[in-house]
Amino acid sequence: MTKARYALSDRVAVVTLDRPERKNPLTFELYAELRDWFRDLRTRDDVKAVVLTGAGENFCSGGDVHDIIGPLTTRSPRELLEFTQMTGDVVKAMRAAPQPIVAAVDGICAGAGAILAMASDLRYGTVRSKVAFLFVRVGLAGCDMGACAMLPRIIGLGRASELLYTGRSMPGTEAHAWGFYNALYEPEDVLARATEVARSLAQGPTFAHAMTKKMLHDEWSMPLDDAIDAEARAQAVCMETVDFRRAYEAFVNKRQPRFEGN
Repeated sequence: MTKARYALSDRVAVVTLDRPERKNPLTFELYAELRDWFRDLRTRDDVKAVVLTGAGENFCSGGDVHDIIGPLTTRSPRELLEFTQMTGDVVKAMRAAPQPIVAAVDGICAGAGAILAMASDLRYGTVRSKVAFLFVRVGLAGCDMGACAMLPRIIGLGRASELLYTGRSMPGTEAHAWGFYNALYEPEDVLARATEVARSLAQGPTFAHAMTKKMLHDEWSMPLDDAIDAEARAQAVCMETVDFRRAYEAFVNKRQPRFEGN
């Protein structure tokens, strides 16, 4: 049993890691399931935004010690590489999905769980949450699933370096102050608020949102002039959409636009 639940309402898909008695850990099967599910989002017209959360009072404790860490100590070099590439493919799939992904984080958010939150587009947390990139604690490097590339862009190189070298927990207030979280909410409210944001995004110009996400990804390695040129082409494509005309007509008629994502 992979222990994840999927629900769809108002074009918002809610993915819940659902093994609360173990703080929602990841298994080999769940990694593969999440990879495939996020990959499929590229062809799903019924999903316009995603909420990622954990059941109970925790987000995700990372790779299960018994189901993953132990077995990895007996695998061949080729099998180890296959595993690390597969886990990296989860992040690739999340970043390639055109839909914005909103993480609702409470309690423990550690290891690969912290990576899942990091790979989301927006993150909302609680004061009691604890984010830890704790790979060093099991003798591994901080360069896991894109952490050395993405985390410095979110919170800065010095802060990311500290977290990745030490593996210490980052409390909710610090995570918010450092820019990891977009906002903090009470534990009983964080999922609802994250879902509210996702629903607002799903009701917006979703073609344009997908373009924003794509360009945020593509422009990481571009010189500024190339980025400006790329954005010119991207925005021109958005101007060809019906949503662009809908917004104009709504403005002229002094009403709210109804976007359809085309």
